[in-house]
Amino acid sequence: MEKHFIKPTSDANKLGEAKFSAAWKIPAQLFSYVFHPLFIPVIATWYLAFIHQGYFIGITPHDKIFIVIKVAVNTIIFPGVTVLLLKAVGFIKSIFLKTQRERIIPYVAANLFYFWMYLVFRNQPEVPSVLTTFIFGIFLSSSVGLFANTYFKISMHALGMGTLSGLLLIIIFSGSPYNVFLAAMLVFLISGLVSTSRLIVSDHHLLDIYTGLFFGIMCQIIAAAFIGLSA
Repeated sequence: MEKHFIKPTSDANKLGEAKFSAAWKIPAQLFSYVFHPLFIPVIATWYLAFIHQGYFIGITPHDKIFIVIKVAVNTIIFPGVTVLLLKAVGFIKSIFLKTQRERIIPYVAANLFYFWMYLVFRNQPEVPSVLTTFIFGIFLSSSVGLFANTYFKISMHALGMGTLSGLLLIIIFSGSPYNVFLAAMLVFLISGLVSTSRLIVSDHHLLDIYTGLFFGIMCQIIAAAFIGLSA
């Protein structure tokens, strides 16, 4: 039952809805939708394939698009369909997964899809190791999210933006000869905007946001250390 989940009891670290007008909530909803956690793997893959110049070398544009599509199918379509099916059969009340209990099965399903994507890419040498590492880090962060969800409603959006921030940090500190500081600053800015947006339009607390960002970044670092990512 829902009472078994531990929820923060103090509203001192929560931004009250009454403090924000529609002028704040509309862009906050927009950021929440555009940078939904399901979209983060595709955004990262597109950046690595078509914007960053140091990866996907020797891979044709057609093959790059095919890789992006494979990521989209496994990280957007399959998890999204799972949520829709859960809603259709009555396992969840809302596709927005507003309660901790509703998030359990989607977390488990997403973990399966993420780990499968990692296994596929690990056995395809043409896929750059940076992408394989990122997908593994996504799997780790989703696993942490599933565990943390037992105790509090960790922000999925913050986890997603944390993984994207972690990717840029890893590229920077891996000795990449290409300048990614502008992209990193943009991602950090967007991470802040998305996190603030979740405080405005959801029932998240600061703890949910900070832990999401922290574990998203740390899981990418652990994945890079595990796989041995290099520039």
